[in-house]
Amino acid sequence: MSANREEILADFQACTGIEDLAEAIFHLDETNWDLLQAVNRVMPPDTQSFQPRVDPDVMIVEDDADIPVVEAATDMMEVRNNIGHSSPTKRTHDNSVPSTSAGNGSIKTLNFNVQYCDRIIKVELPETATVNDLKLRLQREIKVAPCRQVLSNWARLNQYENTPFSKLMIPDDNSLALTIKQNEGGFSADEDTGVTEKLHGQYMLNVKCENKTYNLKYQGNKTILEVKGDVYTLTNIYVRNQIWSGWPPNIDDNTMLALSGINYPEHDLTVRRNTQSNHSREKRGMPIVQIDSDDDEFEDASESFVVDDEYFENEISPAKRTEPLIPDNVEDEIVGTITFSENFTARYGPVHPVFYQGTLDDAIKEACSKPAKDRKILAIYLHHDASVLTNVFCAQLLGFESVMQMFETNFVLWGWDITFESNRTKLQQSVNNTLGPTAAMSLRNIPVDRLPVIFLIMKIRSTTEIFNVVYGNVGVNELLSNLIECVEVFTEHQRVESKEEEERAERELVKFEQDMAFRESLEADRAKEEAKRMQERAETEAKRKQENEQAETAAKKEAFRKQVEASLPPEPPLDQGDSITKIRFRLPKGENIERRFQANTQLKILLDFLIVQGYPTDEFKVISSWPRRDLTSLDASQTLKDLKLCPQETVILEER
Repeated sequence: MSANREEILADFQACTGIEDLAEAIFHLDETNWDLLQAVNRVMPPDTQSFQPRVDPDVMIVEDDADIPVVEAATDMMEVRNNIGHSSPTKRTHDNSVPSTSAGNGSIKTLNFNVQYCDRIIKVELPETATVNDLKLRLQREIKVAPCRQVLSNWARLNQYENTPFSKLMIPDDNSLALTIKQNEGGFSADEDTGVTEKLHGQYMLNVKCENKTYNLKYQGNKTILEVKGDVYTLTNIYVRNQIWSGWPPNIDDNTMLALSGINYPEHDLTVRRNTQSNHSREKRGMPIVQIDSDDDEFEDASESFVVDDEYFENEISPAKRTEPLIPDNVEDEIVGTITFSENFTARYGPVHPVFYQGTLDDAIKEACSKPAKDRKILAIYLHHDASVLTNVFCAQLLGFESVMQMFETNFVLWGWDITFESNRTKLQQSVNNTLGPTAAMSLRNIPVDRLPVIFLIMKIRSTTEIFNVVYGNVGVNELLSNLIECVEVFTEHQRVESKEEEERAERELVKFEQDMAFRESLEADRAKEEAKRMQERAETEAKRKQENEQAETAAKKEAFRKQVEASLPPEPPLDQGDSITKIRFRLPKGENIERRFQANTQLKILLDFLIVQGYPTDEFKVISSWPRRDLTSLDASQTLKDLKLCPQETVILEER
């Protein structure tokens, strides 16, 4: 039997080209030393091509370098964990003696701690093994078919079931959780609940960059690309230059955190800057075609077209550049600025200065029509999609942290797209109405190849004028220099004008106070003279007026009393039994008066009776004995029966 196994091992190595004994024995053990199954395991049937090789004229480089592919039955792409950043490495096989990814080096052993129900299953596998091999090992332990096994804390993509662990770049030690599908069609209810909980839950991502750790909180429905974008704002490392470790394998930037397989609710990640030269990166997503040309033509081409690849890395796809930032013939200027801001963010991302949303006239008022200490510089950004400078200027210069801080602190930024001639004409009309014909003429003379452009406008003294014009062919340093120079000039004028305004305000305040004192003095003298002349007449007039008022008041009271007396119903007789109530009134001087009322009589009738007796409610309060209540403050439409003043009650009159 031993000799037979040695022969099978030799045949297996000859067929597959695997020189490492441990790897070869591992594959044979997994197939119970069935030579044909072991060969098919390492070399799937669709790759066992023995026809003569024909070198292709065109080599296709896949858009996603993270997916291992086989090209022309011989080419294989290396896989890395840094999604969107790794460069594919091409390897070839020989038809007669195929090679493998293991090579001649030693094979690393990976440890898996798989939690299943209340037990931990420990599995050790070489890095040449696959997820399917792991499931086969687990099948021996739990007697469940691999097709029903679901490993969480793992990027579950079926197309990578047979990809070696070495290609997936997983860590040496892995902690996984195993659940079982309840039926052929889906996952268990517990797992669906777990995924739902993670989608609505909150993740804490501990992102380590150099010597600093950022603790970022995200909902489970956030994508990995959004995390990378936020890390850019914190570390100033462009997404394309970020090299990550800690993400699960076989995911892409559009994968949500809850479905990525990271630890919940907390996960550790590390990011660093990719120092690889931009010129050495392969341009993925486009075929490389071999074209015959002589050396002289190639040298001439290289001398006449030398452009840094950096300028093309941020190029926006045609799908995102189909429409300008403002539609043609926009009528409302406010709608145009809102559309401009939204489309700018959608095209270039959220990392850019904030654009003022409103008319140009409103922006000028916001920046220039305030007191000197509250003014800002107005920056008018003009955009044109036909300019080759636009994408670099928007994606790199306006997204630079120092530029954004400068705009936020010192400027009111107003944006407009002049790609359409109708929008350029509307802008010129607005500028002509607000800044004058000279500024409108300067807009008309700007060539497209120098756009985008930023007009820096400030108000000095009483004049609003263009201080500087920054064209799109500048670099970050030159743009910052222009902005800083503008801010320094504006700050100096602002300081002088603020001081002058303060001094002017102080002088005006002193003058106002002096004028007020003089007017008060004149008024005082005039009042004294008038008082002397009118003193006696005023006293006489006041006395007569008081007597007249008293007489008039008495007459009004008497007339009102008589009016109320005429409307007062007569006192009911005693023989009406329970339908009447007897009210005793205790007067302020100690006297008592009594009167009978109908039980359904309104409180107003009782108060009118007191008015007739000379006790109006605006001078006297009517207090019930128990419970103690001020009847004059209650609703006068309530009946005596509702107020529990039946069949008899004593009320007290008090002066207000």
